[in-house]
Amino acid sequence: MKRLFIVLLLIGVLGMPLPSLVAQRRKPAAASPAAIATQRGVDQITAAQMRAFLSFIASDEMEGRDTPSRGLDTTAKFLAMNLARWGFKPAGDEGSYLQHIALKRERVDATQTRVELNGQALTVGDDYIPAAASGGVSGQLVFAGSGWYVKSKNLDPYKDIDAKGKIAIIFVSPMALPHGVRFGDLGKQGEDWLNPPDNARKHGVAGLIYVPDFQYLANWERNRQRTMERGSTVVEKFIKPGRTPLPVIIASPKVATAMFQGERRGANTLFEETLIGGEQATPPFELSATKKLSINVAVNTETVGTQNVVAVWEGSDPVLKDEYVALGAHYDHVGICAPGAADQICNGADDDGSGTTALLAMAEGLAHAAVRPKRSVLFVWHCGEEKGLWGSQYFTDNPTIPLDHIVTQLNIDMIGRSKKEGDTNPRNRTLTGPNDIYVIGHAMMSTELGQLCEAVNKSYLNLGYDFRYDDPQDPNRFFFRSDHYNYARKGIPIIFFFDGEHEDYHRPGDEVQKIDFQKMEKVTRTIYMTLWEVANRATRPKVDKGLPAQVTGRSGV
Repeated sequence: MKRLFIVLLLIGVLGMPLPSLVAQRRKPAAASPAAIATQRGVDQITAAQMRAFLSFIASDEMEGRDTPSRGLDTTAKFLAMNLARWGFKPAGDEGSYLQHIALKRERVDATQTRVELNGQALTVGDDYIPAAASGGVSGQLVFAGSGWYVKSKNLDPYKDIDAKGKIAIIFVSPMALPHGVRFGDLGKQGEDWLNPPDNARKHGVAGLIYVPDFQYLANWERNRQRTMERGSTVVEKFIKPGRTPLPVIIASPKVATAMFQGERRGANTLFEETLIGGEQATPPFELSATKKLSINVAVNTETVGTQNVVAVWEGSDPVLKDEYVALGAHYDHVGICAPGAADQICNGADDDGSGTTALLAMAEGLAHAAVRPKRSVLFVWHCGEEKGLWGSQYFTDNPTIPLDHIVTQLNIDMIGRSKKEGDTNPRNRTLTGPNDIYVIGHAMMSTELGQLCEAVNKSYLNLGYDFRYDDPQDPNRFFFRSDHYNYARKGIPIIFFFDGEHEDYHRPGDEVQKIDFQKMEKVTRTIYMTLWEVANRATRPKVDKGLPAQVTGRSGV
């Protein structure tokens, strides 16, 4: 009986599943969201880390990171040094992290520049400021209102005057929109609108004189230094062949008064009508044939260089690593913006030191992550955004990796400022709070990308995503004003993160001590988790919508 009991006991024990077999049959427990986030290295992104980075990037020693400048070059070296330390693959020129860009810079030669009104010499810098474009012209004068052609507003200043071979006087600051016209009124360049220089060329105008507004006049000395001493700089590859620049001067009120002296509408009348009804209030007319102006602007030309900073973190999937999630920010700012002032440097801590720092923090996060994303991650710090999106246009026109392999571009431009409770400053009216951020373009081209963007945020830190500017009709034209635009025009879906304009926008007050680093941490971590979700998707976000006409029509504003 005892032996039978032992046999039955052994049979029962042997029939039980072993712990190892049980473990094999059970499904492994799913990792918690917190564990996934930690595995991806998001905990490396901290407010303290970003404060340390930004304190260097937006320091006075960087001199405002103008394009081009010594401070911008130093910042590029700082970025490259960290990328090399963390093991990123260089994706610039010749095995480096730098994509070099040649610039043509022209400075006015004041000793050789001459302007005369009815034979009387005018004083350069006091009576007028010459634009840095060489050329000479002499002829009669015409008044051409704002100089703009805007079809939707019936602006056509040369319609009823003969301006060919003459010098046109324009009542508007250089490249500013005329009174009563918004960016949304423009449409397609060349068909629906022309800016003053292009419109003047179309009608055979030989030279331009700008009569500026009060704001320009109030900063006359600053504008003189910026225009004459710093000069005019353009990307050499952007110069259109065979296009000769028009001789241009900006006239002082004294010179403007002299030009209109004795006309049927004197300068005072024109000023009054302009203030009341805008530049188009006074119909264009030809000035007296006895009045003649001669302009001879001499410039010195040199070639200088600048650079984008480009790096890749290679993905883990043998197939998907050939595709890229692109991260972008511009690391330039406006440089020494208030010459002679107690604080003359615009350090650009928020614009876009915050985006520059966020990318650097995300790069360190990837370098310390326990795993790699399936797709590769492309980092591009763009130069020259403040000059007209130079760096992003150059990179997308001259990519260092196949452009059609970029599945999404995430652009960060100003994420570091918060509106404080009780702030009544009208310049901070649209600034986002400590838990909010504007999101622009997230679903403009890809429904899937828009859904993913919102889902990641809701499942992670659930920031307040504000979509009020996610509209091609936005009168602020924010979609057009940062580097993501140049990726979108190439068919790459984008998301743009932005905290809003504030009292220190493009001013010396944009300093590190005003940055909300806790907000920067939350926003940067959320963008970081978004890039991981895009990078690990089985398929790239589908582009199911074309860019709106208002977007494709943008050029050169």
